[in-house]
Amino acid sequence: MRASGILMPVFSLPGPFGIGTLGKEAFAFVDFLADAKQTYWQILPIGPTGYGDSPYQSFSAFAGNPYFIDYRLLADVGLLTADEVPAARPVGPIDYGALYNERPVILKKAADRLLAAPSPSYEAFCEAQSFWLEDYALFMAVKAEQGQAGLADWPDDLRCRKPEAIAAAKQRLAGAVDYYKAVQFFFYTQWNALKAYANGKGVRLVGDIPIYVSPDSSDLWTRPELFQTDGQTHLTQVAGCPPDAFAADGQLWGNPLYDWPRHKAEDFAWWKRRMQHATSIYDVVRIDHFRAFHSYWSVPTGAKNAREGHWEDGPGMELLHALQKSAPQLELIAEDLGDLGPEALQFVRTCGIPGMKVMVFAFDPVGESAYLPHNCQRDSVIYTGTHDTPTFLQWLRETDPDSRLFASRYLRLRQDEGLGWGVISGAWAAPSRLAIAPLQDVLGLGSDARMNTPGTMGSQNWSWRVRQEAFNPYVSGKLREITRTYRR
Repeated sequence: MRASGILMPVFSLPGPFGIGTLGKEAFAFVDFLADAKQTYWQILPIGPTGYGDSPYQSFSAFAGNPYFIDYRLLADVGLLTADEVPAARPVGPIDYGALYNERPVILKKAADRLLAAPSPSYEAFCEAQSFWLEDYALFMAVKAEQGQAGLADWPDDLRCRKPEAIAAAKQRLAGAVDYYKAVQFFFYTQWNALKAYANGKGVRLVGDIPIYVSPDSSDLWTRPELFQTDGQTHLTQVAGCPPDAFAADGQLWGNPLYDWPRHKAEDFAWWKRRMQHATSIYDVVRIDHFRAFHSYWSVPTGAKNAREGHWEDGPGMELLHALQKSAPQLELIAEDLGDLGPEALQFVRTCGIPGMKVMVFAFDPVGESAYLPHNCQRDSVIYTGTHDTPTFLQWLRETDPDSRLFASRYLRLRQDEGLGWGVISGAWAAPSRLAIAPLQDVLGLGSDARMNTPGTMGSQNWSWRVRQEAFNPYVSGKLREITRTYRR
């Protein structure tokens, strides 16, 4: 079945609290998608973020982001008073520093009320999520006690989870642990309500999980033996990608690399849990950097850049089959972008998971790109752009004249109706079974609306938000018309 959808991070939603939340604006966006006859809402990772604010560097592979909790929904159930809900502020770029200072103060009030008389639903949540929740809450409590220091800088006995140090921390920090557990209950209560509403409207949620966990995460702290460490929770090798046309020194990400023999010996139990959790909160899962299932770039800890790395074999189809067996309902999208060698390319093409085709990479006027809409295979997902690319309009303005002319001719771009609609039409017309566009491309926005510039730490990254007036009948009607025209 042909279908289409919109890529829109939760944090980019409009709303009164300085960041998009799981409140009424999220429900209104679902209504917009349903009115526009869109079947999918793709988001970015929803985990709690740290320094740099990237959703791809989270304190946990399982936890939800406290910034997305809607204060009004807490007030509706009596966990906040009307006076405790902050005054509305204009929609603008996200100020993560302000959120970092404000959020814990307000959420603590709600958590205290919940914990004073824990509900059966809270106790059931803690029981169901016990495989990660207690460890995550203790990690966050210790991290706060250590002045938010990264895991690598914790005292040895805490970093290495010496039994006596952990027992003392659990006793010493019991109140803080309960707070972090309560906050996760708030998040997942609101998330599950939103998902149920979306599904009821015929909208499916596409989640996004990073292939790697963060070096500053409860995942590494709790199970360091699952990663390439020295036995003291210090990393021996880290993740990155090799030099290419975009980065002469490659990219040095610094994430922990998996100890795949250990995972195999445990029948990939941790990965199975991760995917079972993902399929309980999403309808479809996009795996970022999927090529690492086949092979991954390994860089020695302390290297100056990724040039010092080398390729290692990944778990391959053995992991994929284990995941599919443990979660039969699993639907995946493989992020297979970048410079893949012949063997990695063959692996992605034959693994049975649809890969990505991105239109901002398609319009080389000399060659015949596999990303041109007419060249896309049916079993693929075509994107006008991603969170890491310029918006299509930005690309069009900044690319060379020949590529711009080719794209304009191919997509029959028209100034009089706005360039964005030609871009959407080009993607929606492709043979790909699923077509997705970032909301910025639907709205025809330029460089000011770019989501992220890889390899930079600029304040613009991860901060774009849309205004409520963008979700108007003209936009939904135009999108609905294009969707019907191309039978999506």
